[in-house]
Amino acid sequence: MRQRKIPKRTCLGCREPREKKALIRVVRTPEGSVELDPIGKKPGRGAYICPDTDCLEQAVKRRQLERALQCSIPVTLKDELEKHLHERR
Repeated sequence: MRQRKIPKRTCLGCREPREKKALIRVVRTPEGSVELDPIGKKPGRGAYICPDTDCLEQAVKRRQLERALQCSIPVTLKDELEKHLHERR
């Protein structure tokens, strides 16, 4: 029996490829809003971050989220991501 391919994505903070389910997805919707996507199924352009505060800080500091989503990131999104990281622990 064939094994299924496990999708991998690269974290914007540490730049390491990981399993898609182990990462947090941030999505820019077709309407233009930037949101957290905990399920990973929302339509739009997505970017992935490890569930680690260091990776989040690196991605924000180097403006990787803005580049990946091709839009400016609201300040409230960073707070929402930090809250999500603390809940996940």
